[in-house]
This record gives sequence, C-alpha cells and structure tokens, in this order.
Amino acid sequence: MASDTSSTSLSSALLTSLLALVFGFLGAAVWSFSGLADNRTRAYLIDNPDVLPLMAEKLQEQEQSARLAEAGEDVFRVFPGAVLGNPQGTKTLVEFTDYNCPYCEKSLKDVESLIAADPQLKVIVREWPIFDGSEVASRMALAAALQGKYSEFHKKLFELGPVTPESIEAVEQAARTIGIDMERARRDMVSDSVNVEIARNGALARTIGFSGTPAWVTGDKALAGAVGFETLKEAVETAGPIATGEEQS
Repeated sequence: MASDTSSTSLSSALLTSLLALVFGFLGAAVWSFSGLADNRTRAYLIDNPDVLPLMAEKLQEQEQSARLAEAGEDVFRVFPGAVLGNPQGTKTLVEFTDYNCPYCEKSLKDVESLIAADPQLKVIVREWPIFDGSEVASRMALAAALQGKYSEFHKKLFELGPVTPESIEAVEQAARTIGIDMERARRDMVSDSVNVEIARNGALARTIGFSGTPAWVTGDKALAGAVGFETLKEAVETAGPIATGEEQS
C-alpha cells in the first residue's frame, strides 16, 4: 500500500512538473488545486504523453495570436514604396529583415519564388537593422523606397555583402548604380519618417516576440527563421486575403 501511495505521489509530482514546464508554475498550481489533478486525469495523461505537446502547441498559438493582436494593424501598414511583388495584391506576407543576416539573404530566393508563383502576392518588408553596421543600409533602402526603387535596391544590398559602419561609400555606390537621387536620399535617410519607421519595426518585432531575422507574419500566424519556400507558401495560402490599410506617412 505504501508503495502504491508513493508511486501515485511520484506520478503526480512528475505530471505537475511537466505542466509547470508547459504552462508555467502558476498554471501548474491551478491544476493541482482545482480538482482537475485527480487520479483518472493523471492516469490518462501519463498513459497519453503525446497530449502534452499538443497542449503546449495550442498554448503557443493562443499566445502568438494575443501578441499579434497587441501589435495591431501597424504590422501590415506599408512604409511608402517598401513593398516587393504586387503592391495591390490581395495576399500579404510581412518580412522583418536585416542586410547583414545570412538567413535573410538565403530567404530572398524564397521570396522571389513566391512572387513569381503568385501575381497576387504583396510582400511588405519591415527594415529591422539588428546587426552591427546594418542601419546605414536599412536607412538607404527606405530612402530608395521613397524614390520608387526599393525592389532593385533591396536585391542590390544583399549582393553587396556584409555592411559595416564604414560601408557608407559602398552603399551609396550601390544606390547610384540604380539611379537613386543621392542628394535627396541623404536627406531622407535621417528624416523623421525613416527614424520612426525603424523604431516602429523594432517595437513591432519585440511585441510579436521575434528575437532575430528573418521573421514573418501573414494573417494571424508568425514565423521565425529561414523556414523555406513551402512553409511560407502554405502560410500565405492559409491566411488568404489580408486588408493591409494605407501606407504610413
């Protein structure tokens, strides 16, 4: 009898520990004191441990939806010109990117393939310079967007290779090759609209829970990392049409 009691106590302790890992210690305490942690429920979960990952996945989806709701419509609001694909497209993918991120460079081919496969796809790019030296590139890219040359320059910057704080001349040379008005671009790079955009993108990324680039949003789904063409395609198709609002001013 003592052995059975000890075994039950151990099972209960293990289950509560698992729940603490999945839901946090507050959730585990609620479980223990709510009456849900009876022997039958414990036995079922112990016999069916695959339920716990499903519970964790569901909780993660709920938290993700809550974070996206907190971020609001700003996630889908376009900085003037900072769009790839069809600016009037009915399907929307948001990408948070950094020009010094090798996985962002790798994902560029996936984005180009998505655009080629779907003429209704709009890719809203959120410049999020988190690597050392990236900010000058992001600022010039947004300046290029204001001149209607974002798509060309976005690709050109990845071709340029790693950008350092001293790379301003190389960035400007890349801009000249696609016909950017450099006098205007230098003004726009330090303008209030560009300052606000970069700050906003960082705040949105943190609100959603992203910790690095590339990162993606479509519909009520957020994805982190170089997830690949098929995963992005499925996410966009599942999300369907998204109202993206007006361009930011």
